[in-house]
Amino acid sequence: MKHAQAGRFAGLDFGTTNTVAALADGGNLSRLVRLDGPDGGDEVFRSALCFWQDEGVPGGIAAEAGPAAIREYLKFPSDSRFLQSFKSVAASPIFESASIFSRRLRFEELGRIFLEKLVSHSAGSLDRLERVVVGRPVHYAGARSDPALARQRYDAMFAGFAGEIHYVYEPLAAAFSYATCLKSPATLLVADFGGGTSDFSVVRVEAPGAAQRCTPLGHAGVGIAGDRFDQRIVERLVLPMLGKGSQYRSFGKVLEIPGGYFADFSDWSKLALMRNRRTLEELERLRRSALDPNAIGRLIAMVENELAFLLYDAVGLLKRSLSEQEQATFRFSGAGVEIEAEVARSDFEDWIANDVARMAAAVDQAVVQAGVGDAEIDRVFLTGGTSLVPAVRAIFTSRFGVERIESGGELTSIAHGLGLLAQETDLSAWAA
Repeated sequence: MKHAQAGRFAGLDFGTTNTVAALADGGNLSRLVRLDGPDGGDEVFRSALCFWQDEGVPGGIAAEAGPAAIREYLKFPSDSRFLQSFKSVAASPIFESASIFSRRLRFEELGRIFLEKLVSHSAGSLDRLERVVVGRPVHYAGARSDPALARQRYDAMFAGFAGEIHYVYEPLAAAFSYATCLKSPATLLVADFGGGTSDFSVVRVEAPGAAQRCTPLGHAGVGIAGDRFDQRIVERLVLPMLGKGSQYRSFGKVLEIPGGYFADFSDWSKLALMRNRRTLEELERLRRSALDPNAIGRLIAMVENELAFLLYDAVGLLKRSLSEQEQATFRFSGAGVEIEAEVARSDFEDWIANDVARMAAAVDQAVVQAGVGDAEIDRVFLTGGTSLVPAVRAIFTSRFGVERIESGGELTSIAHGLGLLAQETDLSAWAA
């Protein structure tokens, strides 16, 4: 492969849950960037923002990102606006802006603030970059996702971040990373499970020294991943206590409370945005006419007290526990809501069964598009945190056999591959 001469080149895995950056070190090497935080440094940077009012800064609103955003939120939850999983709305034509105190911020403005803070925590490693290769999903999150809109927003977000910006499918970057471990030719299926999307690529990897090491054969994806699994947990264990399925009186009729409030509550990218005057006023009117006003009162308290992150933590702990054991306890306490429930892995797998089936169908699409049969797939590389969920791994073990399954670098392999791709003289073969 021909590599560009050494320069300030980097790969950036801007993820729904986490963001990871890697600097190109020349040849077949890329180096993960260590980003500082309140408890020291880490290569994995939470894709989160926290805003608070501060008269001492221009515009009167201060911001932080990553671990520092979490720290600010935990110190002053009721005085903060905490956003997570905001990448999920990149392709959404419905999303126009987030209401942050007196300001309304579009996706690209949120993204630029996030990048500015990311750079500030990099100790100069991400300053004055000449070229950045950014990962993008094969299929964006959202039922009516618009890839052209997402590209427009990404372009606006990354404008000025580096001299050149290129986009590459995330599973292809993971394949590029994994190829460094291969000593002989292979046909590789890469499955990348993030927070918002699950993406699949079939790639032909040639032997080391080949003019082009990796050749993409087929891609597919679906806007379902870890955050959707979180939604299933919230729907089953939390929303019944907040009024889902209950009723209210309107002009002498008894009606079911609109489900849109509960759909937004269970979506991490929308939950924090519910804390606005219009929504809270609507919920208060519902509370006064609800047959179970206390349940709607608990919903209002959860939104007003900015408990999204604490709920996210409790849901994530349950999900991780069920990946390691057959039964686990879900615990959450806050704003008058007390939940403790025993959950069997089999129950969780029932909740996510339709989502897993859609993931499996996307795998089918990638393999068909590549024009290969299952027997021609030499290796399957699983990456991303959701790849650790047993029901997800079973998609591949049952189809390809345990002996062909590889995994590792669940949070960092994409960034590593993007850093390697940033060194390529001609990116046209991999650009998305």
